[in-house]
Parts: sequence; structure tokens; C-alpha cells
Amino acid sequence: MIPREVQFPFSALVGQEALKTALIVNAIDPSIGGVLIRGQKGTGKTTAVRSFRSVLPPIRAVKGCVYHCSLDNPAEMCGTCRERYEKGETLEEETIPIPLVDLPLNATEDRIVGTIQLEAALYEGRRTFEPGLLATANRGILYIDEVNLLEDHLVDLLLDAAATGVNRVEREGVSYTHPARFILIGTMNPEEGELRPQFLDRFGLCVQVSTLSRPEERAEIVRRKIQFEADPVRFASQWAQEEQLLARCIVEAQKRLSEYFVSEETLSEIVRLAEHAGTAGHRPEIAIYKTARAIAAFTESDEIRGEHIREAARLVLPHRIDLGPFQDERKVMERIEALTEGKEVSSKPHAAGATLEEESIYQEEYGVDPTVLEEMQVPGSTAAGSIVFEFLKKKLFLP
Repeated sequence: MIPREVQFPFSALVGQEALKTALIVNAIDPSIGGVLIRGQKGTGKTTAVRSFRSVLPPIRAVKGCVYHCSLDNPAEMCGTCRERYEKGETLEEETIPIPLVDLPLNATEDRIVGTIQLEAALYEGRRTFEPGLLATANRGILYIDEVNLLEDHLVDLLLDAAATGVNRVEREGVSYTHPARFILIGTMNPEEGELRPQFLDRFGLCVQVSTLSRPEERAEIVRRKIQFEADPVRFASQWAQEEQLLARCIVEAQKRLSEYFVSEETLSEIVRLAEHAGTAGHRPEIAIYKTARAIAAFTESDEIRGEHIREAARLVLPHRIDLGPFQDERKVMERIEALTEGKEVSSKPHAAGATLEEESIYQEEYGVDPTVLEEMQVPGSTAAGSIVFEFLKKKLFLP
């Protein structure tokens, strides 16, 4: 039996560079807004999320606090810890692994947000709060498998908390708030139903994973899985160097984030991509910038370059481009590839009622060699994830 504490090494996952990159940049800058992972069953979505925790640095927290409050930022403390801090009380410290909360599909609203004990509030004049899963996930990861099957009002609630960093519970005129800053990761199989558009846009990044097509990669997946099941401790130790390097790079990138500034050239390129992609609102521009900055920090670049922006666009735009007539995920990614290559892309065929002739003209305007698309880990994105993992290969002196 596989020991519970031993997870399949994140670095040992075969392929799926775009998925791994999306997780890495969210760890570097959680304000990016999480990631939605779409793909067929059996493509390693859940394995990637669970194994990712092992390369994340532990956190320093107030000892005994259910919210894992940080000692370095009083503004993000819970009410109890802040009150103790302002009184000058010395807060004991503990180092804990980053929390990973798995939200079950049958979870109730009270189980997620927590419960106010109304009896104590009404009859004793004190607020008694029983924390929920959002409290446990603070400063960690909240993982929702099959997020598309979760009730809409619960998805909305989770996205609001992720965006604001605060969980607010109100019952019968009694309210309670606590910090709820977490990386929201959702996985889904589109064959089981889609997520509503207003929820899609709230995820910072989106990646599409699919079954790997190359025979050697498929064989390597089987080989590594068998080795892990036979001796998980030994298998994990074989990947310890890669895991430690990735963990160190994430920590160093977090420290470098504040060194970057937004140049006019950078802003112009980001706005151009979002404008020609025809996205609604301004979340895409903000997400592209933050993702590009995280990639630049991870790869130890002295500035945010065009390649970082284009890589970020491949992760930010797919779920924000309207799938009009004759459009599928592959064509959406072809469109993004054309945009990142600097081609002007007409948005006319995206309008409802586009004709076959218009669609043909549209394809000619941004045509991408379909033979290239077949070689990608993520449909339509030839380079998603390549920058980060080429950098890691150089660090490891790999060919």
C-alpha cells in the first residue's frame, strides 16, 4: 500500500507543461486568481494538483490559529490575532505545510463558509463562529474537483471569497468576517458539462489538458507509475533534486516580484493582445501582466519581455474568447497563437450567424500549420509552458 504522506513527485509528471506552469505562477503570485484545469478523465489533473503541494514552501503562522495568520502582516490577521497583536502580546510562531483543502461536491454552504452560533449571539451577546473550509484554506490551496458539477451559488461564493480575500458570513443580522486568501484550483471534464461563462472569467488562468499522443511519452507515464507504486519512497527520492530546485526557484521568484515595473511598451503589448482577442472587461489585461511578471521572476529575467507576455496570454485568454459558430478549443488557441505572433485578427466571424465563407476568410487571416498543433500538450498552444521548463533544464544542466 502507498504511504499516505508520499505523493507522486510534481517534477515526475510527464508533459503537461502548460498545466504545471499555471500552477507555478499562481504559487509565485496568488493574486493572479487561480487556475481552471479542463480535460478528459485520466490526464493527471488531480495528480498534478495534489503533488504540487510538495514543492511549495512551508508557511510561518500564529501557533494554534485556525486561520494560519501570518506574523508579518497584521492587516491580514483574523480579529483575534490582530487584537492580541495590537495589545503588544507576543504571538507564538509555528511552521506548517501549506494547507491543501479538498472541497467535496456535496459540501453545504455552512460547511464551506462556517457557521455563526446564533444562540450565543442572541442570548449571551457574544459572537461564536465555527470555521468552515474557507478558514482552513486560508494562505493555502482550495481544490475543487469537478467544479462544473458544483452548485452555482457555491461557485459564486467561492469566487467572491477568492477575489476579495475575505469570507463574510451573515446570519439574522449577525455578521462575522475572517481572512480567506487562497489559490483556487478547479478541475473539470467538459464532457460532463460546462461551467457558466460568468464563472469562467473569474478564474485567472485556464489550461486544457489532453491525452499525450507520443508513444514514448505514454510509455514513460506507465513506467513511472509502476515504479512509484512499487516503492514510492525510493521513487520520490530519485526526484528530490528536481523538487528542491523547483521549490527554491518559486521562493526566489516570490522575492523578486516587487522588482518589476510596468513600462509603457509592456502595457501597450498587453492591451493589444486583449483588444484583438475581443475579451470583455479588464481582468484579462491584469492577469496577463501578473502572469508575465511571475514568469519573468521565475526565469530570473531582468525585465518583463515580449516572450513572457505572449506566454502569459496563452494561459489567460483561452477561456475568455467567445466560442462563436464553427469555433472549438483548437481554433481558439490558433487565434491566440496568431495574436501572439503579431498578426491582425478580425473578430467578425466570432459574431453570431457567421457564414462558412466568413469562417474560411477568418482561417486564412490567422492560419496556423495544423501539423504543428498536433505536437502540443495543450491543444493549439505550441509554446505554453516551454519558457519555465527550458529554464529548469538549464538549471539542472539537462540536454
